Amino acid sequence: MPVSENNNTSQLQNPSTNLLHTSLSENIYTIKEALGNSNDVIIREITLNKLNNQSIALINIDGISDKNVITDFILEDLMLEIDNGSDNKVTNINDYIKKQCLAVGGAKDILDFTAFFASILNGETVILLEGQSIAIATDTKSAKDRAVTEPQTESVIRGPRESFTETLRTNTALIRRKIKSPDLWIKSRIIGDVTQTDVAVMYINGIANDKIVQEVLDRLDNIVIDGVLETGYLEDFIQDSKFSLFPMIYNTERPDVVAAELLEGKIAILVDGTPLVLTVPVIFTSFLQAAEDYYQNWIISSLIRLLRFFGICLALVMPSLYVAITTFHQEMLPTAMLISIASQREGVPFPAVVEALIMEIAFEILREAGLRMPRTIGPAVSIVGTLVIGQAAVEAGVVSAVMVIIVALTAICSFLFPSYGLSNTIRVLRFPLMILAAMFGLFGVMFGIMMIILHLCSLRSFGVPYMSPFGPLIMKDQKDAMILFPRRDLLTRPRLFSQKNKVREQRYHEEIKRNQH
Repeated sequence: MPVSENNNTSQLQNPSTNLLHTSLSENIYTIKEALGNSNDVIIREITLNKLNNQSIALINIDGISDKNVITDFILEDLMLEIDNGSDNKVTNINDYIKKQCLAVGGAKDILDFTAFFASILNGETVILLEGQSIAIATDTKSAKDRAVTEPQTESVIRGPRESFTETLRTNTALIRRKIKSPDLWIKSRIIGDVTQTDVAVMYINGIANDKIVQEVLDRLDNIVIDGVLETGYLEDFIQDSKFSLFPMIYNTERPDVVAAELLEGKIAILVDGTPLVLTVPVIFTSFLQAAEDYYQNWIISSLIRLLRFFGICLALVMPSLYVAITTFHQEMLPTAMLISIASQREGVPFPAVVEALIMEIAFEILREAGLRMPRTIGPAVSIVGTLVIGQAAVEAGVVSAVMVIIVALTAICSFLFPSYGLSNTIRVLRFPLMILAAMFGLFGVMFGIMMIILHLCSLRSFGVPYMSPFGPLIMKDQKDAMILFPRRDLLTRPRLFSQKNKVREQRYHEEIKRNQH
């Protein structure tokens, strides 16, 4: 007999009455009511006449289950196997179907409705049997997936031209292709009461710090949220500093970058449905290092890294230095330059700080508009808009030509960073530094820089100091900080990431010694 709607609701909410019924019709009714009679729920009822008129039902969700697998490897094989084995006496139909009738992998028993809904909503097909309170879940997930393409947000100059996709298993496979080690472990979690999103934590056992791994798992287990649609949902819950503008978790869409991070002893967090992967712990220098640094000559890579550190300084303080010097410290400029700047600003009706704020805000508006516009016209609008507005503003006497040059150089320097997250932080910090420069001159600029440095030194990412290896000073780790030493000299892993296996070739040499003895 079908149960009432109230009984069905209370059953799904009460774990003690969440077990499957022995009646097939009651199970089907409960499933339809719980899913609101949704038309994408496929229920195929079959009567197996040659097996004592046994009634079964195959239930799956259309679109996330593979129809070909269901037809070729479940329905067809199920009927053929039962037909051929009908002369034999079957004592346990559940075991008989799992062991002899199904040609798909991953068959498992389902005892309650919670596990049932988790299975079908994950793309599996569940077989319900009349007179049995145990169902069978089979792996029929659809293989539809976005192809592995070149990274969209991280340009590739030299190295693998592949990026993560929105499918979790594809992403884990891309990492396993690069790290073919049995010590690459994966811990799975399901986060989100409504979305039931699959989350995977990957690390190399024996290299990653066990305490950090456990801390990552504990923070993920403590997340209480109804849905997770992107890695950004998790960042706010697991990062150490909730109010810092600086990114506390590194994200990338390149498998080679994640593989390199894992080899250093870091931990990767993958979320189903997004092509971005998080890695923790993170330090400040990670955002100024690119994967190509390790693929080309170490001298060239070191010079490029120094250029990035110089670029971050210019992007942060160039507008505030202009405001401070032109407002309070004109004597610091050479006479010829001072006269040139004064002549350009002669018709400008605004003070230097207002002039700088106008140009910086205008450029940020144009950059954001270029990102939100369709890809075919976005870059063209940004370039044309910047040129037209800058030229028109100078000719109209609203801003000086030197201010346009400074804003342009600042914007170009902000594109030097491999990490987009750090670029956003620098963009925001420029504005309070300009205000401090307008109020106190260079003293205000120096005070703002000191506050930023003190804030950076106070940050930690899963127990690791954010400014290491500079604070605390670790001399061995300086080989891969501001400059890059040759690969043959990078014999040790970062000390604060890996506590057990500090030498990169340690296991290799230990194996050679064992073979020699």
